Amino acid sequence: MSSDEPNRIIHADNLAVLPTLPDGRFTLVYLDPPFNTGRSQARQSMRHVRLPEAASDRPVADDSRPGSSAITGFAGKRYERIRGDLLRYDDRFDDYWAFLEPRLAEAWRLLADDGTLYLHLDYREAHYAKVLLDALFGRECFLNELIWAYDYGAKAKRKWPTKHDTILVYVKNPSTYWFDSTAVDREPYMAPGLVTPEKAELGKLPTDVWWHTIVSPTGREKTGYPTQKPEGILRRIVQASTREGDWVLDFFAGSGTTGAVAATLGRRFVLVDENPEAIAVMKGRFTDVAGVVFDDGVSQS
Repeated sequence: MSSDEPNRIIHADNLAVLPTLPDGRFTLVYLDPPFNTGRSQARQSMRHVRLPEAASDRPVADDSRPGSSAITGFAGKRYERIRGDLLRYDDRFDDYWAFLEPRLAEAWRLLADDGTLYLHLDYREAHYAKVLLDALFGRECFLNELIWAYDYGAKAKRKWPTKHDTILVYVKNPSTYWFDSTAVDREPYMAPGLVTPEKAELGKLPTDVWWHTIVSPTGREKTGYPTQKPEGILRRIVQASTREGDWVLDFFAGSGTTGAVAATLGRRFVLVDENPEAIAVMKGRFTDVAGVVFDDGVSQS
């Protein structure tokens, strides 16, 4: 890939595509993998993905990154030991992590030295994934746990209604990662009377808790894709962690929101999805976006 290559939308199994992409190409990798909800029905609920039979036993963490077996991981233990302990505690998580692990290792390879990984997860999986990511990539590479809170849909009667997703944020290099808070759209103060009128008019920078509605069933953003995420969430991520002209990767692309936001903000993108319904939605969504190429299957870089 070079800076003059077109934006690409690839219809393929992401694990087949990722090895064809060059090391360190992307400043941002955003992943919204299928949630492992309903545990007993996990294989049916994961957008028809094919799961590996077992997670690899190879060590993939060095002093903070995949690639060497020489260094121990989180809390002085090897990554394999931590993974084994967690999966013995809840073996229903095993299939999900076996599915995610090789893809996360590829994502890490593809990140530039100043790059950032955003992993969007269901609350049921985030605590397992956080511990394993600390061991896989290095705890010092953890930047944030973002909470996206919303208030829409059914209300539980026998517990506190669950109305949030978790986004785990890891940086490739804690010393050189790119983050520009001044580029992020500001938001209204929740209590504007407690600040000066000037501050209230300017708004405030977002914190690690993001209050944002889901995609409205009748709104202009709605594509009909069931797991579509709102542009406002991706806009904030792309603004903070990339510069104009940087490359963005989303290999669970779904409705293509990551690419739509990247294009609007002057970033380059590669989107991958193996679901024909997702590709059909993206073909409609990017009809009027110049410089987008659709690849059917693995395309060599």
